[in-house]
Amino acid sequence: MKFTIIKSEDGPHEKYTNQVIAGFLHKHLEQYGDPKEDILACLDYVFTRGGFVTVGSEADTIKGIVIINETGMSGYIPENILVYIAVDPAFRGEGNGRALMEKALAEAKGNVALHVEPDNPARYLYENLGFTSKYLEMRYTR
Repeated sequence: MKFTIIKSEDGPHEKYTNQVIAGFLHKHLEQYGDPKEDILACLDYVFTRGGFVTVGSEADTIKGIVIINETGMSGYIPENILVYIAVDPAFRGEGNGRALMEKALAEAKGNVALHVEPDNPARYLYENLGFTSKYLEMRYTR
């Protein structure tokens, strides 16, 4: 698999535009996804505040995408938040998710946090890569 890293300082990519990335993620995140507008807002954060996108492809076919936002903090909050990861179902079970995660983690400077629903099968991949569940997340929603 070939990896393309699109960093905040690079600006939007000519091939992997925000619309292409958001469309892929919206389709392949399935029940764990967000509206396309939210994914586009995440990409806007990457290119205005910091972060990067990792695209895994082969023969011009996207196999998977990871988006990591930089928090601008460290110590008490990890420097990075893994916001999205998705692999096309046609390429699941081949180690592509692991390869994408390993590439993204190697690219990230500092610690990385993520949120995962308890029933999401990707949770086991994250645990195998060394992620631990340190906190119970609670939210106050207005």
